[in-house]
Amino acid sequence: MKIMENGHPSDNCTAENLPLYTFYAFVMIMEFTLALPLNLSVLYLFIFKLKFWKSNTNNIFLFNLVLADVLLLICLPVKAYHFLNGNRRSTEGGTCKAMLFMLFLNRGASIAFLTVISVDRYFNVVHPGKKNFAKALKKSPHISFLIWLLLLPLTIPTMLKSFECCNSYGREEDTLVEDVTDTLREVVFFTQILIPFFVLVYCTVRIVNRLKKKTVGDSTKLRRAVFLVTSVMLVFSFCFLPCTIARMVLLIVRVENVSSAEAIVVQVFDGLMVLSYMDCLVDPIVYCLSSTKFKSLYLTTYCRCLLSENAEIAESTISIRNTSSPKRNNILLHSR
Repeated sequence: MKIMENGHPSDNCTAENLPLYTFYAFVMIMEFTLALPLNLSVLYLFIFKLKFWKSNTNNIFLFNLVLADVLLLICLPVKAYHFLNGNRRSTEGGTCKAMLFMLFLNRGASIAFLTVISVDRYFNVVHPGKKNFAKALKKSPHISFLIWLLLLPLTIPTMLKSFECCNSYGREEDTLVEDVTDTLREVVFFTQILIPFFVLVYCTVRIVNRLKKKTVGDSTKLRRAVFLVTSVMLVFSFCFLPCTIARMVLLIVRVENVSSAEAIVVQVFDGLMVLSYMDCLVDPIVYCLSSTKFKSLYLTTYCRCLLSENAEIAESTISIRNTSSPKRNNILLHSR
């Protein structure tokens, strides 16, 4: 981290290309405006319509995924405000670290629940007879709580040091402590994306191969399931891999001390991080509204005029069955 001795923030804190960062702020405001109502509307259905805590395993994980996305989206207007004022982050130490804590925690939670959902679907499709794993997944509330609990320590490296712009006003730090926390932070950043990515790729390949081998069932539904499973991996790759690659390049530039290129790489990295927040908009579409039954429930609740009378009757029947027999609730896609 660069710290100027005259008490001013380091160059890393300043958005040098203000028009570019204004564009980034506009994109984040659009993401917030589109994604927050969508996620909140889905959250409402999980709580008041599906009663997710009485529902199947997948619904509990999906609820936590949407919750993590909502908490992350709340940070975007604050981040956009700083971009518009020519700062990459807040120059107030407490605000800066609180923002980083929220972004690190909820981004990590979103990726973690995406991974767990993929593993759940993998066992449902590829190994439907694995009773021990199925029994473990029945404790999905405990698993969800454990994920949130395990993610908290991963934010400690951010809280321990003056991370880039946070508290960057002529403060001296122990070099060893700074190096250790730097390393831990980068390890957390890369592992929370790369490990889930490889898990997701493996699960997707195995699920697609299994579905393609099926000879029983509606071929149209099977093709649709293959498309949806594949789209999940593509969306994850599109949202998270570019910023990971940019972070690697930024680290190389800083290690090699290529100061002339660092400003440009920082700007690219910030832009790709803004791109990664697009995942909050795509998640409810890919995971929830891609299900025909969930989409029907969504339209019945919010856009009843778009449904035919027969669809409304069918949806009412589904709702009654789900209420009377929560164990048989299969409203969301399991790629069976």
